[in-house]
Amino acid sequence: MIETAAREQRSAEPVVRPVRPRKLVKVPFVELADGRLQGVVSSGSDLARVYVSSISAATHGFSCSTNNNRPCGGLSGGSPCKHLRALADEAVLQYGLDRVARYLRAEAGDDDDLMSRLDGTREAAPAAGVFSRFLRHLAYLELPGSTAPIAEMHWFPAVSAEVR
Repeated sequence: MIETAAREQRSAEPVVRPVRPRKLVKVPFVELADGRLQGVVSSGSDLARVYVSSISAATHGFSCSTNNNRPCGGLSGGSPCKHLRALADEAVLQYGLDRVARYLRAEAGDDDDLMSRLDGTREAAPAAGVFSRFLRHLAYLELPGSTAPIAEMHWFPAVSAEVR
């Protein structure tokens, strides 16, 4: 009880470390939010292009479009594209298969192939909010190094000595 009270007085909260290390180049942003597994996936052919990909927890419906809302050409056949597969693979690395499968309301198997357990079809999903959050996270990387607090991030979780 004392531990909980002390934590409530701090402005930093421990962050759960990724289950396994991720390479941020291919999927720089992944989150379980708004009832979807969603994130930003880099294009394999154009460095200036990224895709906003998502899988709905309720229906397993999937969506993928460029950062300027052009549909992904890989979805033309009605099955998930390579961007969605990369997103799912990185989410499993970040959060673990059990947690992602539970969030998406899918059965978790012995292997890490989450996409084989989803039976959704293509459905529209808002991409602007996901891309906006990604850009917001990138803006913090451009700040000069400092130990001074950033007012707008007072709520943001921080890695504490307890977690290390």
